[in-house]
Amino acid sequence: MPIIQTCYSPALYSLFEEPETIVVVVDIFRATSAICTALDNGVAKMIPVAGLDEARKYKEMGYMVAAERNAIKEEGFDLGNSPFDYLGDNVKGKTIAISTTNGTQAIEAAKSASTIVIGSFLNVSSLAEWLIIQQKNVLILCSGWKNKYNMEDSLFAGCLSLELLKQKEFETACDSTIAAGHLYNLAKNDMFTFLEYSSHRKRLKNLNLENDITYCLTLNTITTIPIYFEGGLVALTPEVLMQMGEESLVATEKKS
Repeated sequence: MPIIQTCYSPALYSLFEEPETIVVVVDIFRATSAICTALDNGVAKMIPVAGLDEARKYKEMGYMVAAERNAIKEEGFDLGNSPFDYLGDNVKGKTIAISTTNGTQAIEAAKSASTIVIGSFLNVSSLAEWLIIQQKNVLILCSGWKNKYNMEDSLFAGCLSLELLKQKEFETACDSTIAAGHLYNLAKNDMFTFLEYSSHRKRLKNLNLENDITYCLTLNTITTIPIYFEGGLVALTPEVLMQMGEESLVATEKKS
């Protein structure tokens, strides 16, 4: 039976790294919520970039580029990491490079993984359904805040792990996963209030970004699952899996 583990920081990823494990990268406030929104709204590809210097090179090459540090859009770039930046027609069909404080750093840390997908509360049920079909070990990699623990990513880890465990097709002996599940059960009826004193919710509130918080804590508004392929994140489809040569991964139908 496949197992679920949870890593609370990219700095700890090497302790969990295993071949053939599906890594779910999450940065609830706000990078992975924005990436899921973007691809669901017709963005062709999101290229995660760790550093701002590399992001500037993409800008010089003519790409649309999103860049954020400390929850603030970097000057001179087209977009930040608010999900609302990706709901317009101006992004449809575009390839967008994106560099953020935490989320793209987590993706960078996990690049050795055989499969990386992106999670958010927005797509959590669709993601859980897909992971159940795969029957592979799962590692939930929380982006945290500058390699430190944060609560909102842990709530997602709890939500996703409980979705997988209740189907009785996964198991866990990972204390960080068990703790995340308990935390989510405490918070699930009102995550917005539960996170009132958390560092990043306060940070976003001080920047008048509480609409982003509400959006990012909303469950199951989209079904798109971003997957890392050829240096970027694209919507997971049967055609993409075929191009990846991932015969061991299934797109939509459960194995018999």
